[in-house]
Amino acid sequence: MIDQSSQPTPQESSKQTSQQSSQQGAADQGLGATARDLIQNIFALIAARLSLAALELSEARDAALLVIALALGGFMAASFAVIALSALLVVLTWDALGWRILLILTLAYAAIAAVLVRQIRRIIYDGRLGLPATVAELKQDSEVLIRKTRTGSSHDAR
Repeated sequence: MIDQSSQPTPQESSKQTSQQSSQQGAADQGLGATARDLIQNIFALIAARLSLAALELSEARDAALLVIALALGGFMAASFAVIALSALLVVLTWDALGWRILLILTLAYAAIAAVLVRQIRRIIYDGRLGLPATVAELKQDSEVLIRKTRTGSSHDAR
């Protein structure tokens, strides 16, 4: 004889089926919510990186304008100095120094040019014309994604 107490009744069977389908529906909703959260997080990350890049581009633009202004100012000052002082010094010292005054003037103006070039290089080497924070953040993001991809693929291989 078959023990009917161990077999579910039709009502119990329908209850189990509805519980299973509701659990599966909850899992589907959880998966959808997780996917939605992931997409929102990706968009938030992209927005944050774009904001940082825009800020750094603004700073880089300001630094580039400063470099151009310094270079033009230095060039103009050096030009006026060359014209005025060269004429004056050559006229006043030609009898005493002769051609050596031209050598002295050349060395003096070369020193001025070296100082201005040093200032320009300092701005460039300080990284004020680049996007160091954005590049660092993007590198960090790519490393995290690569790490997650590698760990995700190793779990799939098992």
